[in-house]
Amino acid sequence: MKVIQLLPALNSGGVERGTLDLARALVRAGHDSIVISSGGRLVQQLEMEGSRHIALPVHRKSLASLLQVRPLRRLIRELQPDILHVRSRVPAWLTWLAWRKLDPRTRPHLVSTAHGLYSINRYSAIMAKAEQVIAISDCVKSYLLANYAADLRAEPEVIYRGVDTEEFSTDIPPPVDWLENTLGEFPALRDRRWLLLPGRLSRWKGQEDFIRMIAALSRQEPDIHGIVLGGAEKNKEHFAEELRALAAELGVADKITFTGHRSDIREWYRYAALVFNLSKKPEPFGRTVIEAAAMGKPIIGYDIGGPAESLRACFPQGLVENGNGRQLLEKTRALLANPQPSHLAAEFTLDTLAQRTMALYQRLLEQRPSHP
Repeated sequence: MKVIQLLPALNSGGVERGTLDLARALVRAGHDSIVISSGGRLVQQLEMEGSRHIALPVHRKSLASLLQVRPLRRLIRELQPDILHVRSRVPAWLTWLAWRKLDPRTRPHLVSTAHGLYSINRYSAIMAKAEQVIAISDCVKSYLLANYAADLRAEPEVIYRGVDTEEFSTDIPPPVDWLENTLGEFPALRDRRWLLLPGRLSRWKGQEDFIRMIAALSRQEPDIHGIVLGGAEKNKEHFAEELRALAAELGVADKITFTGHRSDIREWYRYAALVFNLSKKPEPFGRTVIEAAAMGKPIIGYDIGGPAESLRACFPQGLVENGNGRQLLEKTRALLANPQPSHLAAEFTLDTLAQRTMALYQRLLEQRPSHP
Protein backbone atom coordinates (compact mmCIF):
# COMPACT_ATOMS: atom_id res chain seq x y z
CA MET A 1 0.00 0.00 0.00
CA LYS A 2 1.28 3.47 -0.89
CA VAL A 3 -0.03 6.38 1.17
CA ILE A 4 0.49 10.10 0.62
CA GLN A 5 -0.27 12.43 3.51
CA LEU A 6 -0.61 16.15 2.76
CA LEU A 7 -0.35 19.02 5.23
CA PRO A 8 0.86 22.65 5.13
CA ALA A 9 4.24 22.25 6.83
CA LEU A 10 6.28 20.02 9.13
CA ASN A 11 7.32 22.26 11.98
CA SER A 12 5.39 21.54 15.20
CA GLY A 13 1.89 20.90 16.45
CA GLY A 14 -0.68 18.15 16.79
CA VAL A 15 -1.35 17.74 13.05
CA GLU A 16 2.35 17.44 12.31
CA ARG A 17 2.89 15.01 15.16
CA GLY A 18 -0.01 12.86 13.98
CA THR A 19 1.42 12.81 10.46
CA LEU A 20 4.83 11.63 11.65
CA ASP A 21 3.31 9.04 13.97
CA LEU A 22 1.24 7.50 11.18
CA ALA A 23 4.12 7.69 8.70
CA ARG A 24 6.34 5.78 11.11
CA ALA A 25 3.66 3.13 11.64
CA LEU A 26 3.13 2.72 7.89
CA VAL A 27 6.84 2.16 7.33
CA ARG A 28 7.00 -0.36 10.18
CA ALA A 29 4.09 -2.25 8.61
CA GLY A 30 5.92 -2.45 5.29
CA HIS A 31 3.94 0.19 3.39
CA ASP A 32 5.24 3.08 1.26
CA SER A 33 4.85 6.38 3.11
CA ILE A 34 5.10 9.76 1.37
CA VAL A 35 4.41 13.18 2.89
CA ILE A 36 3.84 16.33 0.84
CA SER A 37 4.26 19.67 2.60
CA SER A 38 6.08 22.98 2.24
CA GLY A 39 8.85 21.60 4.46
CA GLY A 40 9.97 22.33 8.01
CA ARG A 41 12.21 21.18 10.81
CA LEU A 42 10.54 17.76 11.16
CA VAL A 43 11.41 16.69 7.60
CA GLN A 44 14.72 15.25 8.72
CA GLN A 45 13.05 13.07 11.36
CA LEU A 46 10.39 11.96 8.87
CA GLU A 47 13.01 10.83 6.37
CA MET A 48 15.20 9.19 9.00
CA GLU A 49 12.17 7.10 9.98
CA GLY A 50 11.78 5.77 6.44
CA SER A 51 9.25 8.05 4.73
CA ARG A 52 9.80 10.17 1.64
CA HIS A 53 9.15 13.91 1.73
CA ILE A 54 8.18 15.95 -1.32
CA ALA A 55 8.27 19.73 -0.94
CA LEU A 56 5.41 21.64 -2.56
CA PRO A 57 3.98 25.03 -1.51
CA VAL A 58 0.64 23.66 -0.33
CA HIS A 59 0.38 25.96 2.66
CA ARG A 60 -0.53 29.45 1.45
CA LYS A 61 -4.09 30.71 1.97
CA SER A 62 -3.99 32.49 -1.37
CA LEU A 63 -5.59 32.15 -4.80
CA ALA A 64 -2.04 31.76 -6.12
CA SER A 65 -2.01 28.33 -4.46
CA LEU A 66 -4.40 27.15 -7.19
CA LEU A 67 -1.36 27.09 -9.46
CA GLN A 68 -0.30 23.97 -7.54
CA VAL A 69 -3.35 21.94 -8.63
CA ARG A 70 -1.94 20.81 -11.99
CA PRO A 71 1.57 19.95 -10.66
CA LEU A 72 -0.09 18.04 -7.84
CA ARG A 73 -2.30 16.12 -10.27
CA ARG A 74 0.77 15.21 -12.36
CA LEU A 75 2.57 14.09 -9.21
CA ILE A 76 -0.35 11.88 -8.16
CA ARG A 77 -0.42 10.28 -11.60
CA GLU A 78 3.33 9.69 -11.42
CA LEU A 79 3.38 8.25 -7.89
CA GLN A 80 0.15 6.23 -8.24
CA PRO A 81 -0.67 6.11 -4.53
CA ASP A 82 -3.49 3.99 -3.13
CA ILE A 83 -4.52 6.61 -0.57
CA LEU A 84 -4.41 10.41 -0.42
CA HIS A 85 -4.81 11.56 3.19
CA VAL A 86 -5.32 15.30 3.74
CA ARG A 87 -5.02 16.90 7.17
CA SER A 88 -5.62 20.62 6.66
CA ARG A 89 -7.83 22.90 4.62
CA VAL A 90 -5.50 24.44 2.02
CA PRO A 91 -3.87 21.09 1.10
CA ALA A 92 -7.35 19.54 1.14
CA TRP A 93 -8.66 22.02 -1.43
CA LEU A 94 -5.64 21.60 -3.71
CA THR A 95 -5.77 17.81 -3.42
CA TRP A 96 -9.53 17.62 -4.02
CA LEU A 97 -9.30 19.83 -7.09
CA ALA A 98 -6.48 17.68 -8.45
CA TRP A 99 -8.14 14.37 -7.51
CA ARG A 100 -11.65 15.02 -8.85
CA LYS A 101 -10.40 15.20 -12.46
CA LEU A 102 -8.54 11.93 -12.28
CA ASP A 103 -10.14 8.78 -13.71
CA PRO A 104 -12.57 7.53 -11.02
CA ARG A 105 -11.73 3.93 -11.98
CA THR A 106 -8.03 4.25 -11.17
CA ARG A 107 -7.53 7.26 -8.91
CA PRO A 108 -6.51 6.83 -5.26
CA HIS A 109 -9.02 6.98 -2.45
CA LEU A 110 -9.34 10.30 -0.68
CA VAL A 111 -9.33 10.46 3.14
CA SER A 112 -9.33 13.49 5.42
CA THR A 113 -8.72 13.86 9.13
CA ALA A 114 -10.72 16.60 10.85
CA HIS A 115 -8.35 17.75 13.58
CA GLY A 116 -10.44 20.68 14.74
CA LEU A 117 -13.81 22.35 15.19
CA TYR A 118 -13.48 24.39 12.02
CA SER A 119 -15.29 27.66 11.37
CA ILE A 120 -18.57 27.04 9.56
CA ASN A 121 -18.14 28.18 5.97
CA ARG A 122 -17.52 26.86 2.44
CA TYR A 123 -13.76 27.05 2.92
CA SER A 124 -13.87 24.64 5.87
CA ALA A 125 -16.42 22.36 4.21
CA ILE A 126 -13.62 20.82 2.14
CA MET A 127 -12.61 18.69 5.14
CA ALA A 128 -15.98 16.90 4.85
CA LYS A 129 -15.78 16.22 1.11
CA ALA A 130 -13.37 13.27 1.22
CA GLU A 131 -14.62 9.74 0.55
CA GLN A 132 -14.05 9.04 4.23
CA VAL A 133 -13.54 11.54 7.04
CA ILE A 134 -11.71 10.61 10.22
CA ALA A 135 -12.78 12.58 13.32
CA ILE A 136 -10.26 12.68 16.15
CA SER A 137 -13.03 12.54 18.80
CA ASP A 138 -16.78 12.14 19.20
CA CYS A 139 -16.84 15.88 19.82
CA VAL A 140 -15.46 16.51 16.31
CA LYS A 141 -17.76 13.88 14.76
CA SER A 142 -20.84 15.50 16.29
CA TYR A 143 -19.66 18.91 15.08
CA LEU A 144 -19.24 17.61 11.52
CA LEU A 145 -22.66 15.95 11.51
CA ALA A 146 -24.29 19.09 12.88
CA ASN A 147 -22.62 21.54 10.50
CA TYR A 148 -21.45 19.67 7.40
CA ALA A 149 -23.98 16.87 6.88
CA ALA A 150 -24.63 17.98 3.29
CA ASP A 151 -20.94 17.65 2.41
CA LEU A 152 -20.26 14.29 4.04
CA ARG A 153 -20.22 11.26 1.75
CA ALA A 154 -20.13 8.82 4.66
CA GLU A 155 -20.50 9.03 8.42
CA PRO A 156 -17.22 10.22 9.97
CA GLU A 157 -15.23 7.48 11.68
CA VAL A 158 -13.82 8.31 15.09
CA ILE A 159 -10.16 7.39 15.46
CA TYR A 160 -8.70 9.04 18.52
CA ARG A 161 -5.26 10.55 18.45
CA GLY A 162 -2.90 8.23 20.27
CA VAL A 163 -0.06 8.57 22.72
CA ASP A 164 3.20 6.79 21.93
CA THR A 165 3.54 4.35 24.83
CA GLU A 166 7.19 3.84 23.94
CA GLU A 167 7.74 7.51 24.77
CA PHE A 168 5.26 8.02 27.62
CA SER A 169 5.73 5.13 30.00
CA THR A 170 6.66 4.74 33.63
CA ASP A 171 8.91 1.87 32.53
CA ILE A 172 11.31 4.40 31.05
CA PRO A 173 13.70 5.56 33.79
CA PRO A 174 14.09 9.32 34.26
CA PRO A 175 17.24 10.92 32.86
CA VAL A 176 20.09 10.96 35.32
CA ASP A 177 20.04 14.10 37.46
CA TRP A 178 16.85 15.42 35.78
CA LEU A 179 15.16 16.11 39.10
CA GLU A 180 18.16 17.78 40.72
CA ASN A 181 18.85 19.87 37.65
CA THR A 182 15.21 20.96 37.52
CA LEU A 183 15.16 21.82 41.22
CA GLY A 184 18.33 23.83 40.61
CA GLU A 185 16.56 25.75 37.86
CA PHE A 186 13.31 26.11 39.85
CA PRO A 187 14.27 25.95 43.55
CA ALA A 188 10.72 26.83 44.71
CA LEU A 189 9.67 23.29 43.67
CA ARG A 190 11.86 21.53 46.24
CA ASP A 191 9.93 19.56 48.90
CA ARG A 192 6.61 20.51 47.34
CA ARG A 193 3.74 18.56 45.81
CA TRP A 194 3.52 19.63 42.18
CA LEU A 195 0.20 20.51 40.59
CA LEU A 196 0.80 20.66 36.86
CA LEU A 197 -1.16 22.54 34.18
CA PRO A 198 0.46 21.90 30.78
CA GLY A 199 -0.57 23.78 27.64
CA ARG A 200 0.18 26.97 25.76
CA LEU A 201 -0.77 30.19 27.50
CA SER A 202 -4.21 31.25 26.31
CA ARG A 203 -7.22 32.92 27.89
CA TRP A 204 -9.41 29.86 27.37
CA LYS A 205 -6.85 27.27 28.54
CA GLY A 206 -7.75 27.85 32.19
CA GLN A 207 -4.52 29.25 33.63
CA GLU A 208 -6.45 31.95 35.52
CA ASP A 209 -8.79 29.35 37.06
CA PHE A 210 -5.73 27.31 38.01
CA ILE A 211 -4.02 30.23 39.76
CA ARG A 212 -7.18 31.08 41.69
CA MET A 213 -7.51 27.44 42.75
CA ILE A 214 -3.88 27.39 43.96
CA ALA A 215 -4.54 30.54 45.97
CA ALA A 216 -7.53 28.98 47.71
CA LEU A 217 -5.88 25.60 48.21
CA SER A 218 -2.57 26.85 49.59
CA ARG A 219 -4.23 28.14 52.74
CA GLN A 220 -4.89 24.55 53.87
CA GLU A 221 -2.17 22.79 51.87
CA PRO A 222 1.01 24.86 52.31
CA ASP A 223 3.22 22.27 50.60
CA ILE A 224 1.52 22.45 47.19
CA HIS A 225 3.04 24.32 44.26
CA GLY A 226 1.36 25.18 40.95
CA ILE A 227 3.30 24.71 37.71
CA VAL A 228 2.13 26.41 34.52
CA LEU A 229 4.01 24.58 31.80
CA GLY A 230 3.84 26.13 28.35
CA GLY A 231 4.81 29.17 26.38
CA ALA A 232 2.80 32.08 25.01
CA GLU A 233 1.90 32.32 21.34
CA LYS A 234 3.50 35.03 19.24
CA ASN A 235 2.14 38.48 20.03
CA LYS A 236 0.48 37.15 23.20
CA GLU A 237 3.42 37.41 25.57
CA HIS A 238 1.50 40.07 27.51
CA PHE A 239 -0.87 37.37 28.77
CA ALA A 240 2.02 35.71 30.63
CA GLU A 241 2.57 39.01 32.44
CA GLU A 242 -1.15 39.21 33.27
CA LEU A 243 -0.97 35.74 34.82
CA ARG A 244 2.05 36.68 36.91
CA ALA A 245 0.25 39.82 38.04
CA LEU A 246 -2.80 37.74 39.04
CA ALA A 247 -0.60 35.39 41.08
CA ALA A 248 0.97 38.38 42.84
CA GLU A 249 -2.42 39.98 43.47
CA LEU A 250 -3.69 36.75 45.07
CA GLY A 251 -0.53 36.44 47.18
CA VAL A 252 0.77 33.24 45.56
CA ALA A 253 3.56 34.54 43.34
CA ASP A 254 5.91 32.28 45.32
CA LYS A 255 3.61 29.26 44.83
CA ILE A 256 3.31 29.41 41.03
CA THR A 257 6.13 28.56 38.64
CA PHE A 258 5.95 29.48 34.95
CA THR A 259 8.33 27.19 33.07
CA GLY A 260 7.76 28.41 29.52
CA HIS A 261 7.87 25.87 26.69
CA ARG A 262 9.56 22.58 27.63
CA SER A 263 10.58 19.54 25.61
CA ASP A 264 10.83 17.27 28.68
CA ILE A 265 7.12 17.11 29.53
CA ARG A 266 7.21 13.39 30.32
CA GLU A 267 9.35 14.04 33.40
CA TRP A 268 7.04 16.81 34.60
CA TYR A 269 4.17 14.35 34.44
CA ARG A 270 6.29 11.78 36.29
CA TYR A 271 6.92 14.01 39.30
CA ALA A 272 3.52 15.75 39.42
CA ALA A 273 1.03 14.91 42.16
CA LEU A 274 -1.89 15.99 39.96
CA VAL A 275 -2.25 17.01 36.32
CA PHE A 276 -4.91 19.47 35.09
CA ASN A 277 -6.61 20.24 31.78
CA LEU A 278 -8.85 23.26 32.31
CA SER A 279 -9.78 24.35 28.79
CA LYS A 280 -12.97 26.37 29.11
CA LYS A 281 -14.24 26.02 25.56
CA PRO A 282 -14.58 22.74 23.63
CA GLU A 283 -11.30 21.45 22.29
CA PRO A 284 -11.29 18.76 19.61
CA PHE A 285 -8.99 16.58 21.70
CA GLY A 286 -6.98 16.59 24.92
CA ARG A 287 -3.49 15.28 24.30
CA THR A 288 -2.22 16.22 27.76
CA VAL A 289 -4.94 14.04 29.31
CA ILE A 290 -3.81 10.87 27.55
CA GLU A 291 -0.11 11.64 28.04
CA ALA A 292 -0.70 12.03 31.79
CA ALA A 293 -2.79 8.85 31.80
CA ALA A 294 0.07 6.97 30.13
CA MET A 295 2.19 8.07 33.09
CA GLY A 296 -0.51 6.86 35.51
CA LYS A 297 -1.21 10.30 36.96
CA PRO A 298 -4.53 11.46 38.46
CA ILE A 299 -6.01 14.10 36.15
CA ILE A 300 -8.59 16.81 36.75
CA GLY A 301 -10.41 18.50 33.89
CA TYR A 302 -13.55 20.32 32.90
CA ASP A 303 -16.37 18.19 31.51
CA ILE A 304 -16.38 19.72 28.04
CA GLY A 305 -15.16 18.77 24.56
CA GLY A 306 -12.52 16.26 23.58
CA PRO A 307 -10.52 16.31 26.84
CA ALA A 308 -13.65 15.18 28.71
CA GLU A 309 -13.94 12.16 26.39
CA SER A 310 -10.39 11.15 27.24
CA LEU A 311 -11.04 11.67 30.95
CA ARG A 312 -14.23 9.61 30.89
CA ALA A 313 -12.21 6.72 29.46
CA CYS A 314 -9.03 7.11 31.51
CA PHE A 315 -9.96 8.83 34.80
CA PRO A 316 -13.68 9.68 35.09
CA GLN A 317 -13.37 10.64 38.75
CA GLY A 318 -11.38 13.69 37.63
CA LEU A 319 -14.25 15.38 35.78
CA VAL A 320 -15.40 18.78 37.02
CA GLU A 321 -18.26 20.98 35.80
CA ASN A 322 -16.93 23.53 33.33
CA GLY A 323 -15.83 26.70 35.13
CA ASN A 324 -16.99 25.53 38.57
CA GLY A 325 -14.21 26.84 40.80
CA ARG A 326 -15.66 25.40 44.00
CA GLN A 327 -15.93 21.91 42.51
CA LEU A 328 -12.41 22.22 41.09
CA LEU A 329 -11.05 23.05 44.55
CA GLU A 330 -12.96 20.22 46.25
CA LYS A 331 -11.86 17.66 43.64
CA THR A 332 -8.25 18.75 44.00
CA ARG A 333 -8.39 18.45 47.79
CA ALA A 334 -9.98 15.00 47.54
CA LEU A 335 -7.39 13.63 45.13
CA LEU A 336 -4.50 15.09 47.12
CA ALA A 337 -5.86 13.35 50.21
CA ASN A 338 -6.51 10.08 48.37
CA PRO A 339 -4.39 9.84 45.19
CA GLN A 340 -5.57 7.32 42.59
CA PRO A 341 -3.75 6.26 39.44
CA SER A 342 -5.22 6.83 36.01
CA HIS A 343 -5.15 4.18 33.28
CA LEU A 344 -4.59 4.78 29.58
CA ALA A 345 -7.51 3.27 27.65
CA ALA A 346 -6.48 1.19 24.64
CA GLU A 347 -8.27 3.42 22.13
CA PHE A 348 -5.89 6.28 22.95
CA THR A 349 -2.64 4.54 22.01
CA LEU A 350 -0.61 5.19 18.91
CA ASP A 351 -0.78 1.49 18.04
CA THR A 352 -4.58 1.61 17.99
CA LEU A 353 -4.58 4.78 15.91
CA ALA A 354 -2.26 3.20 13.33
CA GLN A 355 -4.11 -0.12 13.19
CA ARG A 356 -7.53 1.50 12.82
CA THR A 357 -6.32 3.98 10.19
CA MET A 358 -4.69 1.25 8.11
CA ALA A 359 -7.83 -0.88 8.47
CA LEU A 360 -9.87 2.06 7.14
CA TYR A 361 -7.50 2.38 4.19
CA GLN A 362 -7.86 -1.33 3.47
CA ARG A 363 -11.66 -1.16 3.54
CA LEU A 364 -11.58 1.66 0.99
CA LEU A 365 -9.23 -0.32 -1.25
CA GLU A 366 -11.71 -3.17 -1.25
CA GLN A 367 -14.45 -0.84 -2.53
CA ARG A 368 -14.92 0.48 -6.03
CA PRO A 369 -13.88 4.14 -6.38
CA SER A 370 -16.81 6.52 -6.36
CA HIS A 371 -17.53 9.72 -8.28
CA PRO A 372 -17.01 13.15 -6.72
